[in-house]
Amino acid sequence: NLAALVRAKKVPMALINDSARRILKVKYELGLFDHPYTDETKEDAAMMTEANRATALEEARQSIVLLKNDKNLLPLDKKIKTLAVIGSLADSKVDPLGPWHCQGEKVEDQVITPLQGIKDKLDPSARVIYAPGVDVNDDSAPQSLIQQAVDAAKQAQVAVVVAGERQFMSGEAESRTSLNLPGRQEEMIEAIQKTGVPVVLVLMNGRPLTIPWEAQNLPAIVESWFLGVEQGAAVADVLFGDVNPSGKLAVTFPRNLGQVPIYYAHENTGRPYKGDNNKWCSKYIDSPNDPQYPFGFGLSYTSFDYSNLVCPARVSTRGTLKVTADVRNSGPRAGAEVVQLYIRQPTASRVQPVRRLVGFQKVELQPGEMKTLEFDLPASQLAYRDETGRPVLESGHFLLWVSKNSADDTLPGGFDLTAAP
Repeated sequence: NLAALVRAKKVPMALINDSARRILKVKYELGLFDHPYTDETKEDAAMMTEANRATALEEARQSIVLLKNDKNLLPLDKKIKTLAVIGSLADSKVDPLGPWHCQGEKVEDQVITPLQGIKDKLDPSARVIYAPGVDVNDDSAPQSLIQQAVDAAKQAQVAVVVAGERQFMSGEAESRTSLNLPGRQEEMIEAIQKTGVPVVLVLMNGRPLTIPWEAQNLPAIVESWFLGVEQGAAVADVLFGDVNPSGKLAVTFPRNLGQVPIYYAHENTGRPYKGDNNKWCSKYIDSPNDPQYPFGFGLSYTSFDYSNLVCPARVSTRGTLKVTADVRNSGPRAGAEVVQLYIRQPTASRVQPVRRLVGFQKVELQPGEMKTLEFDLPASQLAYRDETGRPVLESGHFLLWVSKNSADDTLPGGFDLTAAP
């Protein structure tokens, strides 16, 4: 309709010229008028360079989230003599590329699988027993495949089970009616757990999953997502402690499907949750209200202590909120922590979320080391959007938390936002 709108003088020709001029300027700066066609032979030389793989590996390492680690089962000892690796995803060269891999078929043969990454990490004398077990989404997989996985686990000191989703099960047009582990994977994991062999569950998936049984019964759970060509190397780095995991969840993991939609920045209800003994409040009668793993959650092989929150009592609407807090590595290993700043405005013209992330910082600390982190937040960032999308900044009292995740109350505070004269 654009040409007709110009002819009707509803869109000025000057606007068209200005838009075209910007595009032509970018093309000129890119040199497309001098060299309009690319040299396709350069693609292969640029795709899998050492620098690119190093970047992919570092991104994969930092994306992994440690969800559970009872009794410090992880990291595993590299001197382990027998290790079982179970799950068809453990040796897949396609699934680590995820649903948006585009030209991934050119590099499938260069994907490092979790199985290969684990083998590369161990001494050649170590025995790695691999059993693919049941296929990921096969509801009719024979019991013999589950027994195959159990037999492999019985021979090992530890069983690493890689489970989750195939790459084609996530992404556009791939909705599911269940968030459980598809197929008979959970049955297989339960059977392995009954052997008494310690189980490390490595998840490979593109969406939050409901894993209440696994969260309650397995000692260690690692969320690895779809990490690309270096998936296996990154997973092995974390499993054996060459990398201390520091990733945090960017999405909420529900306990069950009935909690969906579930997200940390929800609005309060007319009857807020006040404990299980209060009938007339917003709660489930058959499940806890809280998620399995909240937004911002992620463990480490070390521990971090938060202290000494300093927050001003008042901030002008034209001023800057300055918040400081001390973070100390109180554990035995060097590690990195993502420190998160949340706020809540209890009273406003429009109902506000119970908590809103407004800042975060990643800090690396040696054992025993402490650093003071400072958050400088312009008052304008405390504004919310009204129904038209317009930012609204209202004076009043704000609650504040410097915390480890969206459900954590480590360092609570508050301040008053006052109207500037």
